[in-house]
Amino acid sequence: MRIVVHLLVFIVFNTLATAQNSTCKCCTEKHSEFDFWIGTWEVTNADGTKAGQNTIKKLQNGCVLQENWISSTPAYSGTSNNFYNNKTKQWEQIWIDNQGQSLHLKGNKVGNQMILQTDEETNSEGKTVYHRVTWTDNSNGTVRQLWETVTDGEDVTVVFDGLYKRKN
Repeated sequence: MRIVVHLLVFIVFNTLATAQNSTCKCCTEKHSEFDFWIGTWEVTNADGTKAGQNTIKKLQNGCVLQENWISSTPAYSGTSNNFYNNKTKQWEQIWIDNQGQSLHLKGNKVGNQMILQTDEETNSEGKTVYHRVTWTDNSNGTVRQLWETVTDGEDVTVVFDGLYKRKN
């Protein structure tokens, strides 16, 4: 009798969990690939100086990963919305800061890195340019964010190299 009761309890809970997941459009493994970035972070530059603080949380039933950046540079902040696009089968980020600048990045997770980049553009010198941002999920719980500008496919300039450490 106990086995039957346990089996029934298992079936009921399993059915409820399956029903909840089928109504949650963003409760998939792909939608969780960027979850390593969720948290409240102190961010330092590559030289160890304070870059700012960042809070990343999930919204809209887990469909959006929202970033809220506050720089150590006075009066600079920005917000991004990150999401897995089921149509294109890739991650996208829309960044907008309080200076009116924006960035639209697209890409995928490779190993322990989320690698997103802009479309190629032609700069004022007629050279092809794109931005690439890589978030690395480090084994010690930190996250490295490396933002690079790539010109003519070979000249790489580091725009930002930050280390994220969780705030307690």
